[in-house]
Amino acid sequence: MSTTTLLPDVGTELREGYAEVGDASLHYVEAGDGPLIVLLHGFPEFWFGWRLQIAPLAATGFRVVAPDLRGYNLSSRPDGVEAYTADRLAADIVGLVRERGAESALLVGHDWGGTVAWTMAMNHPEVVDRLAILNAAHPRRLQQGLHNPNQLRKSWYFFFFAIPGLPEEVVHARNWHFFRHFLQDARPPYTDEEIERYVEAWSQPGAATAMINYYRASVRQSPKQAEAQLRPISAPTLVIWGQDDAYLGPDLAEPDRDDVPNLDRVERLADASHWVHHDEAERVNQLLIGFFAAAEA
Repeated sequence: MSTTTLLPDVGTELREGYAEVGDASLHYVEAGDGPLIVLLHGFPEFWFGWRLQIAPLAATGFRVVAPDLRGYNLSSRPDGVEAYTADRLAADIVGLVRERGAESALLVGHDWGGTVAWTMAMNHPEVVDRLAILNAAHPRRLQQGLHNPNQLRKSWYFFFFAIPGLPEEVVHARNWHFFRHFLQDARPPYTDEEIERYVEAWSQPGAATAMINYYRASVRQSPKQAEAQLRPISAPTLVIWGQDDAYLGPDLAEPDRDDVPNLDRVERLADASHWVHHDEAERVNQLLIGFFAAAEA
């Protein structure tokens, strides 16, 4: 099922639809025609987080699909923490690629979407042609980082979200002040209209619990289990990193070469926050277009 609509704040005509993949129904927007690019948002965003990338990528000759990850916005919300493991999330996107009629795709992930992208490239290498990661540490690098007191302080909310029940009460308070706080270091600041789009997504019934369940699922897995699941990533990989990230230190940007042997480079943007695709949209778009165009040459 799909409909066509024009969203002025995205700047291009979008086709909206739902993909039935396993136990989830994923809402997505799509624009353009050509080789498939899938954009995976992070916390606490939804497809709208890519509003500054969709039109430029589509205009360059790509077909761009930006889903709401399971639990977010208009996608379905399966019950239980176990429904939000990285393996499940990655399998969703494999299903989405196939549902959109492709065998493989160019993949972009930011924050939690980056974790999903890393996992998908490890678990399903045949589906990932090229991988671009924005401010999302490779799983091994993140585990290493969490042994550092400075990074542990930055990641405090991982452990707060693991508490049953309480986080849901906190995030709803004061008109979603807690979730708004995560977006406050963007430069330029998100507009009131943009924040209202996020509030609308967070306010979908059950969305807050589903978003928090990503963190609950991640901390339930032991470091030993997580390490046992790591596989080298064969896809050519570009890392784009906003250096002024309040949540992830700059030392987390560079993955181990053994884990990502085809690393193209780590592009560090000095004045960008965690929201690098918002802060430095034009530069990010240039980097993505150049990296993905090379695959089509």
